[in-house]
Amino acid sequence: QVQLVESGGGSVQAGGSLRLSCAASGNTREIPWVGWYRQGPGEEREKIAHIFKPTGQTSYGDSVKGRFTIAQDNANKDTVYLQMNSLKPEDTGMYICAAGNNPLALKYWGQGTQVTVSS
Repeated sequence: QVQLVESGGGSVQAGGSLRLSCAASGNTREIPWVGWYRQGPGEEREKIAHIFKPTGQTSYGDSVKGRFTIAQDNANKDTVYLQMNSLKPEDTGMYICAAGNNPLALKYWGQGTQVTVSS
């Protein structure tokens, strides 16, 4: 079993930055893939970014490319960050961390952390 806890959400004005954290605990060897997803009110869940921890390979959703960066903590590989720059009002939503061994079907999901961007 794996537990995921997100933190770092909050309210920010457009153009600002936030850094989200996803801390994993439990049997973290079974989660080489970690991803961030966003879900706004009444919207479908959207993939934001994935990282394959053994190699550092990353991928991003089109809406955040060039603005967001996913990375793992150098000292603690069980923590993954999402650095969000140049935030826009449309980035508002619940940001949820997920992890597993299949990026198309991540097994473990956190509770999420809310991000609100005002214009």
